Amino acid sequence: MYATWADAQRQVAGFSGAQFKGFPTRAEAERALAGLYESYAGREARGVPRLSSSDWEEMGVILDSLAVDAACAGVPGPMEYRGVETSTGAELFHVGPLEEGTNNIGEFLAVVHALAMLKKMGRPAMPVYSDSKTALAWVRQGKCATKLEMTARNRRIFELIDRGEAWLRENAVTNPVLKWDTENWGEIPADFGRK
Repeated sequence: MYATWADAQRQVAGFSGAQFKGFPTRAEAERALAGLYESYAGREARGVPRLSSSDWEEMGVILDSLAVDAACAGVPGPMEYRGVETSTGAELFHVGPLEEGTNNIGEFLAVVHALAMLKKMGRPAMPVYSDSKTALAWVRQGKCATKLEMTARNRRIFELIDRGEAWLRENAVTNPVLKWDTENWGEIPADFGRK
């Protein structure tokens, strides 16, 4: 069992016929591990329900917040990101897919996009949740520290990175930018569900 898609992907990428499945909670993953893969393949996770809003509130999740996530098929690969209302899952923005990106870049861009949108909306105190430690570090540093090189195919991604870094230089971040606790709360509401 792996806590992140990046860890799991290293174990299955490049292996023909590899089988894997994501679950919203560790308890459900453990139940699936004890059973047969065929009982879970191609189906929504069963058994332990996704945590409800009231459960999240009891655990300290701020429901009046925005949750962001990114998805990338390959490294590099088609990358997209989005932001949703934490309490309802209603999508507020969605960008991509864009060619030759990485998940970390998408996560960084999603956080900056959320911060810029909330500033325009006059919501300077609304928290933004991300499940990416890397993206949160890059936002704090004000720089997307990717090692990906720019090509003709991913030029648009690098234009967005430049805009995001410029926004961080020119604007004070007043919104709390918080780490989503996937292990205890399940998948972030903005998750693309492709694990």
